[in-house]
Amino acid sequence: MDTSLNKYISESGFCSRREADRYIEEGRVSINGKEAHKGNRVVAGNVVKIDGEPLPKRQSAVYLMLNKPKGITCTTDLKDKTNIIQYVNHKQRIFPIGRLDKLSEGLIFLTNDGDIVNKILRAGNGHEKEYIVTTDRNFDFDFIKQMREGVRIPGGKTKPCFVKGEGPNRFRIILTQGLNRQIRRMCEALGYRVSSLKRIRIMNITLSGLAPGKWRYFTPAEIESINNMLRNSSKTADGDGMGE
Repeated sequence: MDTSLNKYISESGFCSRREADRYIEEGRVSINGKEAHKGNRVVAGNVVKIDGEPLPKRQSAVYLMLNKPKGITCTTDLKDKTNIIQYVNHKQRIFPIGRLDKLSEGLIFLTNDGDIVNKILRAGNGHEKEYIVTTDRNFDFDFIKQMREGVRIPGGKTKPCFVKGEGPNRFRIILTQGLNRQIRRMCEALGYRVSSLKRIRIMNITLSGLAPGKWRYFTPAEIESINNMLRNSSKTADGDGMGE
């Protein structure tokens, strides 16, 4: 065995590769009693610990989906009293795939499978996320047109995407990239404020039948379907493709 440290941690089911990097940067990870650094490799016989505790043995894979209510934060930091982990209260250690803003609601996946996390998050894999958004005031067709063509926000211009008006101040949008607070920042750049945002679909999984605040396990058919969609996906993350 010779693997990167962040991959080794994520494959244990402890957290995602992105979070593993954060633990390493914060000096909370050790290899054979010595502080670890990004880029370290793990070989057979190494003892990896986080906060002085050995990594747990890998448990059976868990895949579930939550219809996240407003007010819940997509973090594994248990110091945050609104964290999603304590809200779901699963017996095994799990972590969210990507995020939804605290004030946003809707579909989010949680798992202990670091491999599937990396494949889904990789923005270059182009997995769709669909949202219903309400703005603070009515918009015109020019707003829809600009949202479709891409909006210049700090850090660059967003990619063209599907946008359809659903009412005077309500629209449907499908993203294949997931920049931090992307939809909110796009609207703000055009002079609007998001008053509600709900994610209703990730890839081929929808909120259908899942009440607000409730969670359920993926069905075997759903797991098989997602694995088929991910079969040709890269595992290497090049940006968080599951933001909003």
